[in-house]
Amino acid sequence: METRQAAQAVDRDMAFSVRGSNQSGMRVHNERLVLTILRRQGPMAKSEIARATGLSAQTVSVIMRALEEDGLLVRGEPVRGRVGQPSVPMRLAEEGAFFGGLKIGRRSADLVLTDFLGRVKARARITYGHPTPDATVRFARDAFAQLTGQLDQRNRARVSGLGVAMPFQLWDWAEPLGLAAGEMADWRHRDVRAELETELELPVFLQNDASAACGAELVFGAAERASDFLYVYIGYFAGGGVVLNDHLFTGRSGNAGALGSMPVPDGQGRLVQLIDRASLCVLEARMRADGADTASLWEPPAAWDVPDTPLSDWISGAADALAHAAAASVCVLDLPEVLIDGWIPAPVRARLVDATQAALGRLDLSGVTPPMVRAGSVGPDARALGAASLPLSERFLVD
Repeated sequence: METRQAAQAVDRDMAFSVRGSNQSGMRVHNERLVLTILRRQGPMAKSEIARATGLSAQTVSVIMRALEEDGLLVRGEPVRGRVGQPSVPMRLAEEGAFFGGLKIGRRSADLVLTDFLGRVKARARITYGHPTPDATVRFARDAFAQLTGQLDQRNRARVSGLGVAMPFQLWDWAEPLGLAAGEMADWRHRDVRAELETELELPVFLQNDASAACGAELVFGAAERASDFLYVYIGYFAGGGVVLNDHLFTGRSGNAGALGSMPVPDGQGRLVQLIDRASLCVLEARMRADGADTASLWEPPAAWDVPDTPLSDWISGAADALAHAAAASVCVLDLPEVLIDGWIPAPVRARLVDATQAALGRLDLSGVTPPMVRAGSVGPDARALGAASLPLSERFLVD
């Protein structure tokens, strides 16, 4: 344990190995670097930022003054009690910018409006039997206008874009949703990102929903984590992402970390995909077979009403499958941590984390170091917040 904690401390110390430049042409990069560090580390004095970035004190002063004038930073209370002038910590301004995040799911769509700190200021959602492009674009357009309309004129001008998190190749999911193949075919020919960009007259960015959830953990999640980890998000289908050196690794086609497709044992001597054991659709099917109402599964998790017997059975099967997926991943990438989050209540997530850690301990992992299984820190909103992090990252952060 001490060795792992020491390694994580080194990871955190190296998290901002990107250095600034004192050349005038690098001003935008340096501003983004400062904003990235403050987002991850919290309020800091100018001298601390200079040490963290390698920039001169004069360059840091110019950057901080410009960011403050732009409304992106605010001054904290002076810290006294040391030799010399009191230091003044600078922090991100809550109303420095605003971002929209749209999650398109198999059973519901959520739109959130976040401030510069990633706090949700307003939200809207719809539920459906399955998503269609027309209804999705209409919902996003109308809800975005409604949510941004709650801002005053100054803050409306600070809305910087919309991110969209959705499963890629939605048309392939007709059969799992119990639909005829043609009922999802429109998604094959529609560019929802481009349509929304035209409708909203703002930049719109698109990412796979599980990767976006992983991105939310990176941008808004707790700082006390390893720089390399496997991320699992439990939604209608299970998915995930891979983080290496504090960067989301999406691979050549953007589909790296597609854990849902990973082969795992089904407990009866056969191999199935992870989605067939760890997804909420599996729990939904079990509840339906028992004659239970499944509507609460697609409401915010605080409103879940799930009988314990199918829930306990699902947790047991999901944990076994997740343990095999984690074991396979750590053999390839030597990852120290596995983070589990999802559209599930916190107590259910805690049970799933404990069961997965226990199942991992029953596997033969001779020759590799077993990862620590932990709960993610963002929660059910991870996909929508990950979507909102896309315009934030594009405009204000370094990669």
